[in-house]
Amino acid sequence: MSDSHVTLTLDEVYDLSCRVLEHNGMSNAHARAIANVITQGQRDECQSHGVYRLLICVHTLRNGKLDPKAEPTIKHVSSGIVAVDAHYANSLLSFETGLPLLVAKARENGIAAMAINNCFHFSALWPEVEAIASEGLVGIAMTPSHSWVAPAGGKKPVFGTNPIAFSWPRPNANPFVFDFATSAIARGDIELHARQNKPIPADWALNQSGNPTTDAQAALKGAMQTFGGHKGSALAAMIELLSGALIGDLTSAQSLAFDAGAGATPCHGELILAFDPKVFLGDAYATSLQQAEALFESITEQGARLPSQRRYDARERSVLHGVKVPKALFQDILQLLE
Repeated sequence: MSDSHVTLTLDEVYDLSCRVLEHNGMSNAHARAIANVITQGQRDECQSHGVYRLLICVHTLRNGKLDPKAEPTIKHVSSGIVAVDAHYANSLLSFETGLPLLVAKARENGIAAMAINNCFHFSALWPEVEAIASEGLVGIAMTPSHSWVAPAGGKKPVFGTNPIAFSWPRPNANPFVFDFATSAIARGDIELHARQNKPIPADWALNQSGNPTTDAQAALKGAMQTFGGHKGSALAAMIELLSGALIGDLTSAQSLAFDAGAGATPCHGELILAFDPKVFLGDAYATSLQQAEALFESITEQGARLPSQRRYDARERSVLHGVKVPKALFQDILQLLE
């Protein structure tokens, strides 16, 4: 322990997360599923998706409409579609429950989809698509959130942060993965800046008057901006449609209305797609994977970095040396056990 940080092993992060969640009413099954992803986030030095999320989880448990013990139920919609109803619990146990069926359907049909409905989605999407890639499949995941983000050219929130993630399995390397919000930055990063009284870049958000702001607190009261202007705005709209309207679940505006001022984790749906390259390619499977590797090499050989490489580098450090958690945050988390 230093003056500013506490060092924890990954096992200690997982154990702490389970204890906090179960102490605050989460079932063991849900606590383990969430703790696993929190540990992955902290391990990969994604600070806004690691143990910080325990504060948000407990706030939602105490103030939201989340059911901490609901068991997911599965519906076989068709040969290529599975739907999992979370019954207003967190999404991760539903994902774990439906993943084997998604994989089986993808291997049978070449492509399959899983809709998770009525869930409080948890954190980043890269754990989902990495799990799909570990099965040798290509994965895509997307979800809305709360309407915190203004459309390009607008001043009032319409969209959620609306992340989208993609994974490509690699035979002898970590999968190619990207996971990003269609907003200029993740909501959690603005929350962390506000918590630390740090300014934010002016292109992240607007204040309540619709003007760019560097004040994180003003940003949380105003509207976030999309990345890439109209391009990010169009992608955000696509995600509202595919993971909201298409699967019969809430849009970001409806999710915020459902929250009714509780300030809890957004409740909505999630759409996950899996593709089996062996079915698509047949005898050309090995050749096509080599084409993909040639593409990745053409990127890295000129000094460019593949997405998620920083996470993978952090992962190696964390396995060897543990993770550092700001002492003030650690103390706040321990108070959740009181």
